[in-house]
Amino acid sequence: MTTETAQESSVVITETAAVKVRTLLDQEGRDDLNLRIAVQPGGCSGLRYQLFFDDRSLDGDVRQEINGVGVVVDRMSVPYLGGAVIDFVDTIEKQGFTIDNPNASGSCACGDSFN
Repeated sequence: MTTETAQESSVVITETAAVKVRTLLDQEGRDDLNLRIAVQPGGCSGLRYQLFFDDRSLDGDVRQEINGVGVVVDRMSVPYLGGAVIDFVDTIEKQGFTIDNPNASGSCACGDSFN
């Protein structure tokens, strides 16, 4: 696993999202997990985000410590996520993590996938 500080591989986690991640980790009672952010084929626009907790270290992973949260991106997803901002919203209309990705040229109407 490599630790990168270059902007092109950097993901931003807002403080709001970091607080939510830390809260979820506290509820799990685990301090050995990182937030893994991945891009996988799927969705109506071709690519879909995946966010999940992971204790694995895969060859080529890029790990960052952002706002007190360990964030891991696999080497295939790095080019798609450089500069992406992960936030957490909690409103009457929507609750969950959001990803504002400057690399996405378009997305589907539901906002669940991108290209």
